Amino acid sequence: MKVVRFGQAERCEPEPGWLRRSLCNEQEISIEHFVKPPGHTSPTHQHPNAQVLVVLKGSMIITLDNGREERLDEGDAAYIPPNEAHAVKNPSDSPAIGLDIFIPGRSFDFWYKKMGIQR
Repeated sequence: MKVVRFGQAERCEPEPGWLRRSLCNEQEISIEHFVKPPGHTSPTHQHPNAQVLVVLKGSMIITLDNGREERLDEGDAAYIPPNEAHAVKNPSDSPAIGLDIFIPGRSFDFWYKKMGIQR
C-alpha cells in the first residue's frame, strides 16, 4: 500500500490559480485533484490516456473539438477516450473542484511540456 497525504502531495500550477495535486502517480493509473479558478478554461488538448473527470464541487463544461459541449454538475462524471481533443471550463464565478483519473497513469510532465513550464 502507498499513502499520499493531501498536504504533502506533488503540486503543479499550469496557469495561475489552476492548482493540481497528484494523489496517485503510478504507471497503471494516476489521480489528480484539481481546483479550477472562476471562468478558467484549460487549453484544448489530448493525451493517449483514457480519462475520467469527476466534479466534486461546482460545475464544469467539457468542450470537444467537434463543438459538442457537456455540462457536469457536482457528483457528475465524464469518460474521455484516449486521444479525444477536449477543453474543460469552469463557467461559474467561484472555484470548481474535481478529480481526474488517467489510465494508464501520467505525470505532471504532460502539463509542464504543454504549457512550457520550467521545473
